[in-house]
Amino acid sequence: MPNVVVVGAQWGDEGKGKVVDLLTQHAQVVVRFQGGNNAGHTLVVGGQKTVLHLIPSGILHGGKTCVIGNGVVIDPAVLVSEIDSLKSRGLLKDDSQLLISENAHVIFPWHKLLDTLREKVRGGSAIGTTGRGIGPAYEDKVARHGIRVRDLLDTGRLNRRVSERLASALEELRELSHQAKQPPPQLETQQLVTEFAGLGERIRPYVGDVSLYLSGQVQRGARILFEGAQGTLLDVDHGTYPFVTSSNCVAGNAAVGSGIGPTAIDKVMGISKAYTTRVGGGPFPTELTDEVGERLRKVGDEFGATTGRPRRCGWLDGVVLRYAVRVNGLWGLALTKLDVLSGNKQVAICTAYELDGKRITELPTDYEDLGRVKPIYEMLPGWDEPLAGARSMDDLPPNALRYVRRVEEVAGVPVVCISVGADRGETILLQNPFRTD
Repeated sequence: MPNVVVVGAQWGDEGKGKVVDLLTQHAQVVVRFQGGNNAGHTLVVGGQKTVLHLIPSGILHGGKTCVIGNGVVIDPAVLVSEIDSLKSRGLLKDDSQLLISENAHVIFPWHKLLDTLREKVRGGSAIGTTGRGIGPAYEDKVARHGIRVRDLLDTGRLNRRVSERLASALEELRELSHQAKQPPPQLETQQLVTEFAGLGERIRPYVGDVSLYLSGQVQRGARILFEGAQGTLLDVDHGTYPFVTSSNCVAGNAAVGSGIGPTAIDKVMGISKAYTTRVGGGPFPTELTDEVGERLRKVGDEFGATTGRPRRCGWLDGVVLRYAVRVNGLWGLALTKLDVLSGNKQVAICTAYELDGKRITELPTDYEDLGRVKPIYEMLPGWDEPLAGARSMDDLPPNALRYVRRVEEVAGVPVVCISVGADRGETILLQNPFRTD
């Protein structure tokens, strides 16, 4: 049976949560393999809105197993809050619905303090992090003094790990506080051990060996859906560095972040809005700072699910899409928020850039060059008709259909899914990635 990876093809916020929720009905297992609670996946089912930060979007479907892989960094307080919220709504009925990797790393208060203080000290050169401690937690992981979920379940070991790490963390926090001209934070080992051991007990029923579990599911022929967070251009290796997140968001990390071999992955589906957005600093060639950009933000409700920050908005960037197709090996593209473009007399797609007087069709590898490019647009006729009722390609206005076909040509892969509204049902699924025929 096919196993499918879903990844963002832009700078995140593409609507992956809705697509994962839609595809979960065809899968038995849904896996989150990277990132942390800096990602917010918003789902609307029957008019009811759900925002998830750590638990895979597939949890809204009964009878599925949702997995948090070793590649995720976990704030256990946020995780427990999500578990409690889902239980109160009857969406998490038994422990078998959720499995958390014992090897996932844990976010502690010093990680969040380091995150926010570093951004404050950077001032005008701030990266635009969410302040959730994601980056510092990944730093500890790579530096080999991180604390993992398994450590929360052994109080003696947790006490040793916290004692070893807290001293150096406080030293850096004192220096950053001095630079930021504010009092240094106070953190105590015993208080932290008590708090996090308690959180460990709350999640103990869900903790296990994710790699072993997934291996068994692959052998049994289960259909597995891998849910990426953020987007390709935020990947720490392949994104617009340094204005990126702290993990690998591309499809190749689905194997590393969950403990399976890459040969277990069959298809990769990219998610792109019908226009482009990004949050935080960094280059954005197609950004619109005029009334058109403001209209996209207002109609598209472009405010971060995690931070509430307004998103920067612009026309669709075909150069970015082609890059995402290449580095992820995309099989197909889900085009979301097509309905937001209704009402525009013209719509635009960036098909190339101009850099130092030359036309280029590939994404510059230097973010400073990307900051200097001028987008080359292709203008297409817009449409006025609302799209929320469309359930097939025949229901789309001719100009909306023309836009979709041009996106396919520019990206070089077929559009296999179109979202025409926020609700689960407001979707046109053209090709099911789990089908083998």
